[in-house]
Amino acid sequence: MLTFEQKLNLLDSYPELERKDVSLGRVNYQLDKSVHDKKTVAYHLHPNGNGFIYAGLLQDYDFDDKGYVNIRDYSEEELRSLLDKSIRSLSESGEEPETTAAKPDIPRSDSPGGMWTDSSGGTLTLKYEDDLWYVYSGINLEMVFETREEAGEYLAEEGFTPLKK
Repeated sequence: MLTFEQKLNLLDSYPELERKDVSLGRVNYQLDKSVHDKKTVAYHLHPNGNGFIYAGLLQDYDFDDKGYVNIRDYSEEELRSLLDKSIRSLSESGEEPETTAAKPDIPRSDSPGGMWTDSSGGTLTLKYEDDLWYVYSGINLEMVFETREEAGEYLAEEGFTPLKK
């Protein structure tokens, strides 16, 4: 098992990743040039050794419902391999492998957010701000989500579809 410092040094060696210090001594790393809504590659690396790497677009990894793999007991070689695959899956130069997780068919628009309507003419607005997805009803905040997928699932469950331009 790598120490917290070893994991940070390894992640710091990837120039395309940007370090973000978060609460309780944890650290995230983001891929700002991701072609997907997902930008966080390393999530909540903690001084106790725990941490997660995004593998939601990869096959052959046991990831959680948000697409993250726990890397607590990973060797340097295993961690580098997973990081390389994760970055490639999220970057422009990589191909998007088939995902192993079954995802619901969520209506999506070409833009990251925008207006959504339901059958009775109601509208909600989806906006990406400060690394979160906000759903507004007029000027009132209705819900907040960490990922685009979660926001899309919520809107679809509530009967909303993207407004066609």
